[in-house]
Amino acid sequence: MSVLLSILAVGIALYLILYYNVIRGSRCTSSVTLKGKTAIVTGSNTGIGKATALDLAKRGARVILACRSKQKAEAAVYDIRRESGSNEVVFMQLDLGSLKSVRSFAETFLKTELRLDLLINNAGMLGPGYTEDGFGMVFGVNHLGHFLLTCLLLDRLKECGPSRVVNVSALLHRLGSVDFALLSTHKDLVPGQSTWHNFRAYCHSKLCNVLFTRELANRLEGTSVTTYSLHPGVIHTEFGRNLKLWQRLFLEPITKLFFMDAERGAQTTLHCALQEGIEPLSGRYFSSCALQEVGAKGRDDALARKLWEVSERLSDLS
Repeated sequence: MSVLLSILAVGIALYLILYYNVIRGSRCTSSVTLKGKTAIVTGSNTGIGKATALDLAKRGARVILACRSKQKAEAAVYDIRRESGSNEVVFMQLDLGSLKSVRSFAETFLKTELRLDLLINNAGMLGPGYTEDGFGMVFGVNHLGHFLLTCLLLDRLKECGPSRVVNVSALLHRLGSVDFALLSTHKDLVPGQSTWHNFRAYCHSKLCNVLFTRELANRLEGTSVTTYSLHPGVIHTEFGRNLKLWQRLFLEPITKLFFMDAERGAQTTLHCALQEGIEPLSGRYFSSCALQEVGAKGRDDALARKLWEVSERLSDLS
């Protein structure tokens, strides 16, 4: 019995060390207020997007919740208004899996909102399926939809500078690659829809986020708009809602024990959006509220430029 208790005690001690030194993560320390500023946060009806939107609302920003589900987003608007005490929180419908919806959102936003100071491309998904335009769902939502959205709103961001674009990527970008031949033939970064293909597509899409940020920074050089990509940490959210039931049941106890909650997971996003003095680091990648080096492919300027050009063509932007 004493041996079992000793093992249990050691296990608890190791977990606490892991939690306080790794899982809990760092916090954004910026005290910046955002009165008179406007922010868009995609995928902000739940998870780290909602936590990000709440923090921005507490700082006085007008926050646009850009989400696909009207019902869930309106519930999030209610929650954020109640917790922040701000009525400057509104929902605008955006389905990143539809290029038509992205264009409609941008058109409506530009007609109805005078400012845009922060564009936080937070929405992301992991799972099977295809977008309305026939692209692999993960590629279409995680990269192409955000690419088009950002390009359509760039002029407004420039008008309101200094402004920022923040792209939520992931550490798994290091496992990613971009196969342009496959993208041309399959409209996707993977050749199939198995669980393994879905995981690979996610890694590839996160590399796309990093490359997009790098090329965007190059194109914005000399303007008052800066951009950053980031790894938010390993978060316990509804992110895997598109996974199969057995996969969710398997992952649920693990994520509750070892993953950060949404509020903690939003800290690096907030750091990139708010921290003063990081403007010279435009195009770079952050984790745990600190500058980090990306994988080798994420530093490839030629690859980033080609991805931009292909994305322009795929989104009918060129």
